[in-house]
Amino acid sequence: MEQYEAWKVLLRAGEATGWQEFYVKFYQAFIDGNRWKQYLNGVGTTLLVTAMALAIGIILGILVAMIRTAHDQQRPGKHNPVLGVLNGLSQVYVTVIRGTPMMVQLLIMGFVIFSSSRNYTMVGALTLGINSGAYVSEIIRGGLMALDPGQAEAGRSLGLNYVDTMRFIVIPQAFKAILPALGNEFIILLKDTSLITVIGGKELVYAAQAIYGRTYEQMFPLIGIACIYLLLVMIFSWLLSILERRLRQSDRR
Repeated sequence: MEQYEAWKVLLRAGEATGWQEFYVKFYQAFIDGNRWKQYLNGVGTTLLVTAMALAIGIILGILVAMIRTAHDQQRPGKHNPVLGVLNGLSQVYVTVIRGTPMMVQLLIMGFVIFSSSRNYTMVGALTLGINSGAYVSEIIRGGLMALDPGQAEAGRSLGLNYVDTMRFIVIPQAFKAILPALGNEFIILLKDTSLITVIGGKELVYAAQAIYGRTYEQMFPLIGIACIYLLLVMIFSWLLSILERRLRQSDRR
């Protein structure tokens, strides 16, 4: 601490060496005032928002994918009008969400739809989940449509209804095929949490902004959170690769 204070004086006087300048700026960004705790809190919020958005996205994605798949797989001449309406709404949802920028969606949700709310982090999680649901639905729908139609027909011949056929036969097989794409979507979602700062969400970028707003030194806080994001992505990519290997091993047995 004494060394930091002494070198800080030298830095202000313009007499510090390169190492002394590096040490002072690093200390200010991560250690002074227990600022590392702000990064840690930001990581916790980032992971929480990612988990909530992923859950919302998967639920919406499965519902939309099942509706659109059921509509597309109707027998010629037999069209359910309710399913047609739901399919139309699903198409509008996917088109609008995929056709507008994430940033704009966050601003609309934060400052228009939920303008009276002060829980910006949860608003951000909801927005990310709704956004992710559109992409997840297309991933799942692609996996479902790629399966042999005979799988579903076999389930129906066993007396299973549509929901049970999808639940016990089709979706488990499709999951293995779409896991890499879902993993990529999860990683994108993790990084997209950084955008909720624009509406006041308190995650990693918010922590970095708060710190360099006090130290007037942007390099270390920003490089620090970039390294944290990279580490998180590497960890989750490793976990996904383990899951994929285990699923492949189960197929061989």
